[in-house]
Amino acid sequence: MNLSPAYRLAATILHGFDEYRSRFKQITLDARRRFRDAAWREAQQASAERINLYQEKVDETLSRLRRTFDHDTLTHCECWREAKHHYTDLISQRLDYELAETYFNSMFCSIFHHRHIRDDWMFVYSSRVGAPHHSGIELCRRHAVNGDWSRAIGDALEGAEFEVPFVNIQRCMTLAQQFLEGNLPDELRDGEGTEIELLKSVFYRNKGAYLVGRIVNGEQQVPLVLPILHEENMGLRLDTVVIEPDEVSIIFSFTRVYFQVDATVPGEFVDYLQGLMPDKPISELYAAIGFFKHGKSEFFRALNHQIARREDKFIIAPGVRGMVMAVFMLPSHRTVFKIIKDRFDPTKDMSRDNVRDKYSLVKRHDRVGRMADTQEFSYLVSRRDHFDPDCLEELLRVAPSTVYLKDDKVIIKHCYTERMMTPLNLYIEQCGEDEMRAVLKDYGNAIKQMAAANIFPGDMLLKNFGVTRHGRVIFYDYDEVCYLTECNFRHIPEPLYPEQELADEPWYSVGPNDIFPEEFGPFLFADIRLRKLFYELHPELLDADYWKGLQDAITHGQVIDVYPYRNKQRFASDPGGLTW
Repeated sequence: MNLSPAYRLAATILHGFDEYRSRFKQITLDARRRFRDAAWREAQQASAERINLYQEKVDETLSRLRRTFDHDTLTHCECWREAKHHYTDLISQRLDYELAETYFNSMFCSIFHHRHIRDDWMFVYSSRVGAPHHSGIELCRRHAVNGDWSRAIGDALEGAEFEVPFVNIQRCMTLAQQFLEGNLPDELRDGEGTEIELLKSVFYRNKGAYLVGRIVNGEQQVPLVLPILHEENMGLRLDTVVIEPDEVSIIFSFTRVYFQVDATVPGEFVDYLQGLMPDKPISELYAAIGFFKHGKSEFFRALNHQIARREDKFIIAPGVRGMVMAVFMLPSHRTVFKIIKDRFDPTKDMSRDNVRDKYSLVKRHDRVGRMADTQEFSYLVSRRDHFDPDCLEELLRVAPSTVYLKDDKVIIKHCYTERMMTPLNLYIEQCGEDEMRAVLKDYGNAIKQMAAANIFPGDMLLKNFGVTRHGRVIFYDYDEVCYLTECNFRHIPEPLYPEQELADEPWYSVGPNDIFPEEFGPFLFADIRLRKLFYELHPELLDADYWKGLQDAITHGQVIDVYPYRNKQRFASDPGGLTW
């Protein structure tokens, strides 16, 4: 059979997608074995490998296309129009069709360098937009309560069929029963038809395995997450029970590494999760289960929809202007856009490539709930009248190599997007005493938790942190991040005589990686009142020995997990080791 070039193009792309999905699934399914064996370092490596996998497979497929087709065929838009029709037919029965569409888009954008973005030639909109998901595959298992919460929880835990026994499952059942009976609404706690419903697939991340679902009785429901920990050489235990929607949302936060979970029907899986967290965007839920590239597709579609509504315009984001990045926002979309300036402040000794490397580092690393996930875009195009004039003037001034005009269009060659947050410095100016204390405590905790994950933020000024709608402090300025183990933490040497201490220059040598924690207070807080409060809440952060201790733990292979819920929610602390 003499197949057309367009059909062969579509088939070659789909072959590449199949290779990607096969390896993605292998890495994901092996999370069960890694949890069983408490192979935490390997789990970190697998997470990074799976993030890198997408681009690796796109590059392999691109090479295959260039070996198979001549340049004119690959760059002929009409060939891609026909290939899209063939591809749509080829994936019509797939359970992961939306991911396949995104893969096709990645190939198109690689060939055309993110230009010619039209639905005629790629999937700007899904081929099944608005179509419901009905695969017929049962996603959940159910356990009737019948007034016995302890037994129902026991059935739920054992139903996950972990290959490691619980240390004391009866204790786990009792603690969960006490929590649920004390916190559930009466109609769920005492209702005759109440069920525990859990997704069959287990969510693995870092040292935890999470059973995710809901407690339901008719129209009444609350989400339910059961975090399971594996204590090495001992066994499993239930760490807590989470039923508050906001707390479940934090577990699935955009500030955390992606879950390893088998989602055979991604669309139905995400639909179920959004039923538990209705305020969380679909794009973030796709990303949370590892499909961050399709999350980017969903984000782009939602952004286009919001812009078309013309409720507001792009404006410069509030806060202190950055030395490296220019930041603007579309307020109604809860999103900020960050572009790298053409020229940096003289104190910033780095290049554009250095900045991009830092953002890539954070993308691959465990963000421990304290660093915002980003999406990277090339050649975003919008109408000029979608921008506030002052905003557009600022962008054209500070980044003319990245932002330029073409007729009535604004072209942005490269940018990052992040969820919108209130800058910490602005939040502190507006909050009361109790809120100030709470947010400064969380600010210090954010620094500690990043350090536990081997990340030193570099520039810890308040303006580089934001506060989420849940009140959590998140770091979002990555141009100076580095691995904690690359830093040299030092105590300030005692002066040999009084004149040294009064001199303008330090009386001691300072290397390029030297950091003196004793200087943090004056550097971070001009306001003496805030400085004293920070000293009270986090005195250890001013001690070089504290930082050296973390470095030693990391160097000796200790994986320090940061759990996505508060310590006071935990049923019991680990018998040893460092946890947060």
